[in-house]
Amino acid sequence: MKPSEFQYHAPTTVDEAVQLLGTLEDARLLAGGQSLMPMMNFRYLMTSHIIDLNGVEALTGIEERNGRVHIGAMARQRDIELSPLVTRRAPLVREAYQLVSHKQIRNRGTLGGSLCQLDPSSEQPCFTAALDGVLTIARYDDGAVATRELPMSDWALMYMTPALEEGDLLVDISLDIWPEGHGYAFEEFARRHGDYAIVGVAALCTADAQGRLDRVSLTICGVAPGPVRMHEVEAALRGQPMDEGALRVASDAARALDVMTDAHVSTDYRQHLAGVLTERALKTAFSRVARQS
Repeated sequence: MKPSEFQYHAPTTVDEAVQLLGTLEDARLLAGGQSLMPMMNFRYLMTSHIIDLNGVEALTGIEERNGRVHIGAMARQRDIELSPLVTRRAPLVREAYQLVSHKQIRNRGTLGGSLCQLDPSSEQPCFTAALDGVLTIARYDDGAVATRELPMSDWALMYMTPALEEGDLLVDISLDIWPEGHGYAFEEFARRHGDYAIVGVAALCTADAQGRLDRVSLTICGVAPGPVRMHEVEAALRGQPMDEGALRVASDAARALDVMTDAHVSTDYRQHLAGVLTERALKTAFSRVARQS
């Protein structure tokens, strides 16, 4: 099928894009197009205006600033995956991207597009939550462009519904930088390589010279409308040795999650996967951590 008729707009600056979004009725943003275009072609989605962000170069940057990694909303997934800065400062991201779809898709897809699509099984919201992501949002208000910041913990409102108001444009994603030598891992189970995860787990940790955990981040996707950060488990593991006991605490908590069900797997199976993959991810993270004096 073909999409319904629409008007096409190609801004070249953030201000121009935000102004178009804030003044046009029934407008949609085109980022990588990997989700939007199929939905339009099947007429699952019809819109009057398409605002193409591919000409807005200011949205494509990847840089370190103020102690965080900043990634423009239009940065291509493949560029993020291969970025030396991301590899050095946020290796979890590179590992997760090797599980995201296929290279051809990652060449076009964007981090911002994935976060706005907010598929509950997507790896990208999961690693953004694990790294305490902060999202910068712009909008056209009273004749001027204004911005606000939103933590990733407040991003998911409900199924595939991010905390974006009409006229909002996601412009930047910043990620926390963990110290050199931290442990990390991203594990998932999917029906085929490149499919969305049925369950995915992102884990990070640091440990002291005695091998006791002093910081842990554990996030699970595919079990709820948004990524689930396991704050209680993180607190319980701090000060504990990196051993089977720590793995069991985390695995048991993951198995006890109140998870969603769908046409693919049952609730019990998804809980089982959450427990197994949590143990697997933490075990790999433990093996990679450099003990800090």
